[in-house]
Amino acid sequence: MDLLGAVSALCGWVYTFCWSLSFYPQPLLNARRRGTAGTTVDFPLINSLGFLCYLASTAALRYSAAVRTEYAARHHGLTPTVAFNDVAFAAHALVLSLVTVSQYLLPGALWGWRSSSSLSGAVFASGNSGRRPSRLILGLAAGCITGVGLVTVLVWVSGDGAGDAEAAAAWAWLDVVYALGYAKLVITLVKYAPQVLANYRHRSTAGWSIAQILLDAAGGGLSLAQLLLDSYRQRDWSGVTGNPVKLALGNVSLAYDAVFVAQHYVLYRGAVPAAADGDGDDDDEVVVDRAAGGAGGAGSDTDADAEDSSKTWRRAQQAGGERAPLLAQAAARDHARRLD
Repeated sequence: MDLLGAVSALCGWVYTFCWSLSFYPQPLLNARRRGTAGTTVDFPLINSLGFLCYLASTAALRYSAAVRTEYAARHHGLTPTVAFNDVAFAAHALVLSLVTVSQYLLPGALWGWRSSSSLSGAVFASGNSGRRPSRLILGLAAGCITGVGLVTVLVWVSGDGAGDAEAAAAWAWLDVVYALGYAKLVITLVKYAPQVLANYRHRSTAGWSIAQILLDAAGGGLSLAQLLLDSYRQRDWSGVTGNPVKLALGNVSLAYDAVFVAQHYVLYRGAVPAAADGDGDDDDEVVVDRAAGGAGGAGSDTDADAEDSSKTWRRAQQAGGERAPLLAQAAARDHARRLD
């Protein structure tokens, strides 16, 4: 193996490790805080559906004799290149996504958390903030399920999904696999948007694990690097140009990662969410930012109050159990005092 080949193989192992590891920081952070405030259920919920589609499609391409025969009929006798690790990765991602979803939908019954998490109550508008899926995500999920269902019905009714050579020109079970793949791609395009919007409304990234984004970005960058290296070594750029949709969606994921990094380290650096009225879904939320003077004016007293509130907020963020809601309320009182 030449040097570039070794580098390509190393990139492959490392990006797989980064992507697999990226599913752990958020549920671990939620467990440490004993709550999910600051985040929404939209991302893990639609991500679960996406990886369910991905698991079904990769498993079918790997293990279904009928699907593999149909694939060969349409691709000049070639067989799918799906490996066992692809199926294992999809199953692992699905399980971790479902674990994260359970933290939103069953916080008390399954996890034993109180309704007020360590970052909710007085700091976020409601202990239920973010636990209800948005209409966008529910609509996207319904559309994906309906689309895959319609293709399945067409294959079933046509009677051509038998895995024979006629699959090259007729409806076949391979088309259901492709529909599952397209559903996963559409979900990838949209899944981060609700959390980007939530961070914008909170003017803060508190509660959202930046570690998962850094790992995802590292994995995406190394995956792209491996693709470019392999194409260069083979002097064949069809792997890059031959599937522009997949390449574009990969770049979209990296773009979302860049947005989250900008929100966390630049736009809302040092900002913490404070109390707001309403149900926590659509109301504008106020933040305490050490760099901002607030609505009550500027000056040394304001800066000192903001610093005290930020310290109280950090104690609430790091604490767990029964003390956390009290510290959160103290942070909100500090903010209210600064505005008076």
